[in-house]
Amino acid sequence: MHFLIYIDLVQEVPPLDLNELLAYFLKQSGPLFDQLGIKRDVCDKLVESLCSKRKDHFAYDPLSTSESSSFRNDNTCDELDLRIASVLQSTGHHYEGGFWDDGQKYDVADKRHVAIVTTASLPWMTGTAVNPLFRAAYLAKSSKQYVTLMVPWLCKSDQELVYPNNMTFSSPEDQETYIRNWLEERVGFKTDFRISFYPGKFQKERRSIIPAGDTSQFIPSKEADIAILEEPEHLNWYHHGKRWTDKFNHVVGVVHTNYLEYIKREKNGAIQAFFVKHINNLVARAYCHKVLRLSGATQDLARSMICNVHGVNPKFLEVGERIAAERESGEQSMSKGAYFLGKMVWAKGYRELIDLLAKHKTDLDGFKLDVYGNGEDSVEVQSAAKKLDLNLNFHKGRDHADDSLHGYKVFVNPSISDVLCTATAEALAMGKFVVCADHPSNDFFRSFPNCLVYTTSEDFVAKVKEAMTRDPQPLTPEQRYNLSWEAATQRFMEHSELDKVLSSNGDCASTSGNSVDRRMKKSASLPNMSDIVDGGLAFAHYCFTGSELLRLSTGAVPGTLNYNKQHSVDMHLLPPQVQNPVYGW
Repeated sequence: MHFLIYIDLVQEVPPLDLNELLAYFLKQSGPLFDQLGIKRDVCDKLVESLCSKRKDHFAYDPLSTSESSSFRNDNTCDELDLRIASVLQSTGHHYEGGFWDDGQKYDVADKRHVAIVTTASLPWMTGTAVNPLFRAAYLAKSSKQYVTLMVPWLCKSDQELVYPNNMTFSSPEDQETYIRNWLEERVGFKTDFRISFYPGKFQKERRSIIPAGDTSQFIPSKEADIAILEEPEHLNWYHHGKRWTDKFNHVVGVVHTNYLEYIKREKNGAIQAFFVKHINNLVARAYCHKVLRLSGATQDLARSMICNVHGVNPKFLEVGERIAAERESGEQSMSKGAYFLGKMVWAKGYRELIDLLAKHKTDLDGFKLDVYGNGEDSVEVQSAAKKLDLNLNFHKGRDHADDSLHGYKVFVNPSISDVLCTATAEALAMGKFVVCADHPSNDFFRSFPNCLVYTTSEDFVAKVKEAMTRDPQPLTPEQRYNLSWEAATQRFMEHSELDKVLSSNGDCASTSGNSVDRRMKKSASLPNMSDIVDGGLAFAHYCFTGSELLRLSTGAVPGTLNYNKQHSVDMHLLPPQVQNPVYGW
């Protein structure tokens, strides 16, 4: 009797026609089209056209009324996927896994594990060292999950090149103590997360740290639950090891840097940028379930969305509140004029600053600007300003929270290479005016009344004069909150879908897909073309990065396929030849 009912049910489902099969193939080929540079709009229109040719398409729904209703109410519900799923479900077919699948993952426990992996560490005062540190502190503050921050360990010879004031550490434990003390002085609470290290090497030419060996191996499998990759493209350019999405249930990438903008300024920059653009997209597809871009100034990667998930050091908000209170009591707290602060390299806005001041030297007669910064281009920048006889006063770089900077009223930042300028957020938090360019990197700040955005060089002059002749408005409680790490953490939890993942006990990785994909993945009904393409890209990348010759030809630091003996000594690791033995027949 049950068999006859099943046969009747199957017969009620119209079979897939050629148009539907073609439409589904095109839809699932999206990752391939992304790599080829074909716009998704073209694919979507073709799919829509093919589906519309079947008059009774999607008419059958084998799901129960309640299930069907919940599907349709989901914002990401896709009727074509539902149609395919219904046909497969009616046949009783079950997909048992694919060529690239790795079924062994972390078993979800009551308290989840979050690993934050970044590309830099204090005392190097760069955004990828500071912001992930605050993210770890505020994610761990809720005590709802275990949090581990993974930072690179540099051998002493590299530390001397990277860390300021000749600061070096003899062991990871010493550096951890420094990091934790620095952080707790600023957040004002006892931090409850773990700091661990992975081997890294410094690349002098591009002033960046490249992981040495497989970074993922330094996270135990029993803790490999959720990964947050700060600068996923940077971490994975030369990654030769376990695929992050195979080892972890949910992987979120946070894009900090506009690499294409920097690379275009180099020799043969256009050619290099072309290849890096596609490699970045490959990395995003192959190694992340979700990608968050801090602003529209970054590359538009697969599975990405724009959201500022950074806040400001609480000390800056405290300074802003104190200055506002002083002004209310009639004190003159901002007696100084304008300043600019940033690493002294041409790409950080110094070229734009000098060009603007040189062009409008007469219009800005009497306007003085103090400049704070150190960097490789210090001599060139100061020579150019002196040659043009610009009214710039240069000072050594210092922490933006330094007392000597609190008295300035106007922060001038003409940079268009930033993704989301931390110094701009800090200046606004301290209650200052900010004069900045009309650029996607400044979109988040536009809503603040003290942010004066200019569109032309003439408008720059007008905004500078406006800021110099009136007082900034005190921040409202809502504006202060929006700049805080509490708000940034809330935005991160929502847009990375980490809030959903942490509250679920099922298949975490599928949370980043749509509801139909989630159902299909759980029931293992159908091989997903997207997963197959992503797996293929990851495998090709793995093969490519396994060749030292190919790595060196694309700019890798020599010897980063594995960590070296000094790393073994410093970090108490097995020698690389023992950790990764090579057996020959």
